[in-house]
Amino acid sequence: MIKQEEQIGDIEDLFSEEDTHKIRASLLEWYDKNQRDLPWRTSTKKSENGENVQEEEEEEKRAYGVWVSEVMLQQTRVQTVIDYYNRWMLKWPTLQHLSQASLEEVNEMWAGLGYYRRARFLLEGAKMIVAEGSEFPNTVFALRKVPGIGDYTAGAIASIAFKQVVPVVDGNVVRVLARLKAISANPKDKTTVKNFWNCEMIPSSYRKLAAQLVDPSRPGDFNQSLMELGATLCTPLNPNCTSCPVSSQCRALHNSRNDESVMVMDYPMKVVKAKQRNDFSTVSVVEISRSQDRSQQAKSNSRVLLVKRPDEGLLAGLWEFPCVTLDEEADLSMRRKLIDQLLKKSFKLNPPKNCNVISRELVGEFVHVFSHIRRKIYVELLVLHLKGGKHVLFEEDDINAMDWKLLDSEAVSRMGLTSSVRKVYSMVQKFKQDGTSNNSVPLRKRPKCS
Repeated sequence: MIKQEEQIGDIEDLFSEEDTHKIRASLLEWYDKNQRDLPWRTSTKKSENGENVQEEEEEEKRAYGVWVSEVMLQQTRVQTVIDYYNRWMLKWPTLQHLSQASLEEVNEMWAGLGYYRRARFLLEGAKMIVAEGSEFPNTVFALRKVPGIGDYTAGAIASIAFKQVVPVVDGNVVRVLARLKAISANPKDKTTVKNFWNCEMIPSSYRKLAAQLVDPSRPGDFNQSLMELGATLCTPLNPNCTSCPVSSQCRALHNSRNDESVMVMDYPMKVVKAKQRNDFSTVSVVEISRSQDRSQQAKSNSRVLLVKRPDEGLLAGLWEFPCVTLDEEADLSMRRKLIDQLLKKSFKLNPPKNCNVISRELVGEFVHVFSHIRRKIYVELLVLHLKGGKHVLFEEDDINAMDWKLLDSEAVSRMGLTSSVRKVYSMVQKFKQDGTSNNSVPLRKRPKCS
């Protein structure tokens, strides 16, 4: 066990001037030779006469690319991000192009990356910068005023795109610094993270670790080298110390060599993840059929009902099938009752008054995991035939409170749906192809919508 006093002492013990120069030189040399070839990556290298040669065309375009990539990389693997980044930059190559996009277009492009609030902030930030008619913010202070840009992203953009000598502290950097100085404090704790920053709002010497190391001649490259080291060599569970360019300055490695009970992986301390809460959701894929004959459903050119989520909260502004979230597990009868209430209240779907139930089948269930929620999702397929056509429905004034649309199967497949919504639709499509289900309920026993 490492005492709290030792933790604090380690943080206050800044790098010596000699170690600072060695770490800078070693990391930059290693980075120049070993950096991954990534589409958003920029580099400044020394030319023969000693001047910096910038590989990118212009600062604003470079800043925009760094911004998009850093936001995408939050909570997402690099290999996953590459294709999304390339498609995004092809569609919206500049800040001005993005500012003209709609939230729906952005969400469709983002579908599958998760944490959709990030996409909304990108769009809002682009619109704000363009609307103010100003150039791309080039300081940490100015960047922090843009929606969704925090300390880390501001530092990344300022240093990489505008060569500002400011630190960048993400999970990889915290791990590298913690091992270099053998700091065992909780890396997820907000106070600990701030202790790695040189922040005027929090004056204390032990908060200057990251800022002390930044190379003034190549701040962006140095910050990227720290992140690259943490991502490729100084990993959480399997650090490759023999290939590390700064192993001679690593106090964690030194401690492990002098005490067999200590391992490099002990730094920083392991954090117990917060327990996910469980909830439940019942989803109804509602098909509006032109035919009342169940045997003709495959040929009826049916349309599927999709609704838009509220603009605030989880998965804000995204499209999904009608659903009800439950605080506790409910049986089939209760789930159907809740769906019936939703359809009647929001869409005036009220069998047999204005529609007939052609079929209603329980398709199945699956578990979808969000960052903080473990959700069990029940899926049903409800096929309805409208009396008088769809113009009879959705005509009340209060329907404007919920955005909706009816789409054919091909159009649904083209939409940028979240992974859980796409999973629901895939289950329904497979169920329709198979034609049977252990959970299906005979038509005569199906409860009617209330």
